[in-house]
Amino acid sequence: MKKILIAEDEKEIIGLLSLYLESEGFSVISAEDGQEAYELFNRESPDLLIADIMMPKKNGYDLIREIRKTSQIPIIVLSAKNLGNDKVLGLNIGADVYITKPFDPLEVVAYVKASLRRQTYKGEEKESGAVINCGRLSLDTEKLILTKDGEIVNLTSTELKILMILMKHPQRIYTKNQLYQQINGDYYESDDNTMMVHISNLRCKIEDDPVKPAYIKTVRGLGYKFEKNV
Repeated sequence: MKKILIAEDEKEIIGLLSLYLESEGFSVISAEDGQEAYELFNRESPDLLIADIMMPKKNGYDLIREIRKTSQIPIIVLSAKNLGNDKVLGLNIGADVYITKPFDPLEVVAYVKASLRRQTYKGEEKESGAVINCGRLSLDTEKLILTKDGEIVNLTSTELKILMILMKHPQRIYTKNQLYQQINGDYYESDDNTMMVHISNLRCKIEDDPVKPAYIKTVRGLGYKFEKNV
């Protein structure tokens, strides 16, 4: 049974999400402040985190930063902070999905299922000794480690999955919709901008000049492709 940690200071939201998640067979643990959530994370080893941003003691941003130092579990942000820069910041520090309040609990459950499917699929994708080399990048699909010039590049689980798809099929053009569906299995209109943020973050980590990317190319009006011969 997959364990979900909810970090949220509103008891009503915890109760609502717990009801829907438990009805789908998940085990739910919860915390009403960021510090308690971090302690629960270390003690209970959950499979996925749903985190609010505005919480006492330790806010959601700080909580995510701390967790990302040691774990790549899927993280879904659920927040009333709905400005574009709030979403970008959440994704930049390691969240996989950013959902704004008010929300549809069925949509949250769908994202939970999709995120956990992605983790399972990522494990199934491992190929013994399979390493993809493209220019100065090397992706070990067994250990799920990316290196550039021999140095490890730290990626979130979503960034790693996107890059694996692109590197396995260089020159193939993927729309933002196709990438998100391959990663999560479901697609919502808001995912379009989310994918753009993930691609931007990837470029900042792997490109020498993110403004003029050599690896992840934008195909105007269509999507993205990976350039192997760099």
